[in-house]
Amino acid sequence: MPVNLLLLLVFAAEPSTGPEQGTLVIVGGGRLPASIAEEFIARAGGIEGPFVLIPTANVGEEWGEAYVRRSFLARRGAEQVAVLHTRDRAVADSESFVAPLRTARGVWIDGGRQWRLADAYLDTLTHRELWNVLKRGGVIGGSSAGATIQGSYLVRGAPEGNHILMAPGHETGWGFVSSTAIDQHVLARHRQFDLYPVVCRHPHLLGLGIDEATAAVVRGRYLRVVGDSVILVHNSQEVPDDPDVPYVTLRPGDVFDLQLRLKVEASGNEARPEKRKGL
Repeated sequence: MPVNLLLLLVFAAEPSTGPEQGTLVIVGGGRLPASIAEEFIARAGGIEGPFVLIPTANVGEEWGEAYVRRSFLARRGAEQVAVLHTRDRAVADSESFVAPLRTARGVWIDGGRQWRLADAYLDTLTHRELWNVLKRGGVIGGSSAGATIQGSYLVRGAPEGNHILMAPGHETGWGFVSSTAIDQHVLARHRQFDLYPVVCRHPHLLGLGIDEATAAVVRGRYLRVVGDSVILVHNSQEVPDDPDVPYVTLRPGDVFDLQLRLKVEASGNEARPEKRKGL
């Protein structure tokens, strides 16, 4: 493909950005630091909730009271916590099933395998009601598989195994962050280079590799890093300073403009690009 045509396709694509209303808390797996748990609860308006837990990415069969009691929400005093789980798309498309989402202020998606979340809920009434949680100003969070599903491109979506990065027929996420591919456990599982071939094949995508115990808190076009480790940003539209390190490293407290694809300095309610090389 000619370079000029490739660039035209890239810049004509939908920009990378989060939802216009509401907040996303996208966690790279592992333990959940207090800073991330508190961020999620605050974005929901407090521990009063109501909250919804979605365990569908996992393979367990028991999602009752014991599961709720083990959740970080219950351990912090939340009492209004509902569980939403099915593998039947007809159920996911039913009014009775989505009822808890219509009053929820916060939704948390547990880890496992992201293809299970896509197979059960993508383009169903459940998916639409999750968007409505954000439109009401609520928060959607998730860890590991619950992080990857929030991007538009589904990395490691093959049922055959999570070693397959790009799997035709299993490449569509829920799209809460447009034009992105989200990976998790990136340093803990030595995945720091895994998103590079994804963004090279799909140059309109911004790759977000989130390490364990770390969250991307996304509001609109801005991403802020919360937690203990790093987020690695892969952008095929930018030539890296070091060809052996094809990503930008974001650390706790850093802010990143998803649309400009630049690390920015936050000042009050404003954010301005840092003095560094752009696109």
